[in-house]
Amino acid sequence: MRAVVREIERHAAGAGWDRSPRLFALVSSAALVAAEPELATQLGLDPQPVASALTPVEQDDLTFDQPLEQLLAAIEWPPEVTGAALVLETVVLPDGAQSEAPGSRPDGWAVDHPGREDARITVAVHRGGQRAAALRFRRHDDDADVVTGPDLAPALADALAATLAP
Repeated sequence: MRAVVREIERHAAGAGWDRSPRLFALVSSAALVAAEPELATQLGLDPQPVASALTPVEQDDLTFDQPLEQLLAAIEWPPEVTGAALVLETVVLPDGAQSEAPGSRPDGWAVDHPGREDARITVAVHRGGQRAAALRFRRHDDDADVVTGPDLAPALADALAATLAP
């Protein structure tokens, strides 16, 4: 999972900042090679991929015109999709800043907070329960400074995992 998250994160970084969220289906590379050999060749996949290798397939037809939670709640993947990944730009606040939030419009407040940091989070989940995430800060926009871990955005991973539920 970590390898596919890093691959997706580098792909998103290549597109630059100020982008809409991006959703990816994760499919078994071996199954893709077997089912679609011509496509696998076009994608540059190894004809004998490692059994656990995953290939991300970006979902281009999504419209993010509603809250992300609602959008994810409406997604159901077919059985051939073994996982899902989401790339999302967000605002990270310093420790303790949330206690300063006003009662109304805390999101608007966060965007204007002087200590805010722009970040891009990439989260991936697998039907088998594995999770991985990568976090890149705009002011440290370098591959060497990307933070990774399975629990960087647990609520987002939970919502993404729900899209894989039968």
